[in-house]
Amino acid sequence: MAQVAVDVLPAAPARPATRRGAGRGDAIFAGLCRAAAVLVLVLLGAIIVELFLGGLPAFRAFGAAFLASTEWDPVGDLYGAGVPIYGTLVTAVLALLLAVPVAFGIAFFLTELAPAWMRGPVGTAIELLAAVPSIIFGMWGFFVIVPLMAGTVQPAIIDTLGEAPLIGDFFAGPPFGTGLFTAALILAIMVLPFIAATMRDVFLQVPGVFKESAYGLGATRWEVMRRVVLPYTRVSVVGGIMLGLGRALGETMAVTFVIGNANRIATSLFGPGNTIASLVALEFGESASGSLKLASLLALGFILFVISFAVLALSRWLLRARTGA
Repeated sequence: MAQVAVDVLPAAPARPATRRGAGRGDAIFAGLCRAAAVLVLVLLGAIIVELFLGGLPAFRAFGAAFLASTEWDPVGDLYGAGVPIYGTLVTAVLALLLAVPVAFGIAFFLTELAPAWMRGPVGTAIELLAAVPSIIFGMWGFFVIVPLMAGTVQPAIIDTLGEAPLIGDFFAGPPFGTGLFTAALILAIMVLPFIAATMRDVFLQVPGVFKESAYGLGATRWEVMRRVVLPYTRVSVVGGIMLGLGRALGETMAVTFVIGNANRIATSLFGPGNTIASLVALEFGESASGSLKLASLLALGFILFVISFAVLALSRWLLRARTGA
């Protein structure tokens, strides 16, 4: 009896039972992520509005002159933001001028020159430096750096650069040890690990074939860094520098210990001064609720936020213009 062959078609795969549940989970996860992003914007907006409303009495009382006035007279109830704005900008810019070259040198050494056994310990030490509390930097600066500046560094600079034409006024004055330059030096040490760690990490992300190709063409290490690594990592490097600048602009206690806390604009970098953060830290506890002094301090906080936002926006604009995006 002949047997009839019957082709059996493979059964269609069963739909996963959890597909509908997985879709619902994806929707929930996306909603939570969206809510987290919106929460950040809401918190940021709330801080801005609160600072602006709190400082509104000061803006109304002094007008636009509040930004340039150097007055800070609690007895006469006269306040101005000129001195702390000047001190904030000068110390932050000086800190970056001191920190960025050193941070670049550290990152270049760790990624291109250091032996393998040294990269781990040095990199860890740089990262641990970022974990030191700011008040520790302030105490160290006050008890170690200030006496060193007053006894050795400032007298030597005053006797040399202080007598030079054109730039002499920037290094003149008595060697007290405290002042804008000392505060900038402490800030440079504080922001150094952030910038150096960022540069090191982004330098390591450059594809090895890019560098090997440059070496194959006879390029030196510096030429590879300048023509290959830096162009490839430019955006991330600038982002790390801006991270350090944000830390420098808002630092409080370390600056308060060493800047001198004088409400006047000093032409010399060795002269005492104030920053927005240090002035708020010193004066906030002595301000009565609803007073014009408290409103002036809140207005200073709003100005500091605007300065930070303006610096970040400018850096993004420069990067976009440079890359043609």
